[in-house]
Amino acid sequence: MNREGIPEKVVGILLAAGGGTRFSGPSHKLTAMLRGRPVIDWAVAAASASEVATTIVVTGSVPLELPESVIEIHNPHWEQGQATSLQVGLSAALDLGATAVVVGLGDQPFISARSWTAVAGSSAAIAVATYAGVRGNPVRLHRSVWHLLPSKGDHGARSLISLRPDLVEEVACKGSAADIDTMEDLHQWNSSTNSP
Repeated sequence: MNREGIPEKVVGILLAAGGGTRFSGPSHKLTAMLRGRPVIDWAVAAASASEVATTIVVTGSVPLELPESVIEIHNPHWEQGQATSLQVGLSAALDLGATAVVVGLGDQPFISARSWTAVAGSSAAIAVATYAGVRGNPVRLHRSVWHLLPSKGDHGARSLISLRPDLVEEVACKGSAADIDTMEDLHQWNSSTNSP
């Protein structure tokens, strides 16, 4: 419910379109195996198990095997930066009648469904997950701020969060916003039995 008591439709957007240029493995980082499952599967499972109404996965540089329960939207302009993928996701969310979105990244496998749900439950214009006091993902964006987001470049909501701190609420979450950017990251998490 928003401040007026009207039920909100919150849609999840998982950004999974980038080229992953820092990853030197034989496959794309999102399809690399992490503890027996592709990296992307962890992020999709968390978003899908949360209380967002629907999960949109924005793809681009590499084909991904995704469950039928999510909506895949291809970004033909993924090489022009993350902002283009966010805009593709927002357009799809608008078509679904969303009043807000919760945005996460496909290369962050340790963000839990609880974090997605906690951020989705905020009534702020912008809500940001924090882990031990450090801001991370996912981020909730009410439709009233979508027009303020960049349409090009490699930043999603980060610049808006910096420019408008008055709109931002922090949501304390458990878990980790660690990402898989390099082969070293992948090896580290595959060799560790500890949860981050």
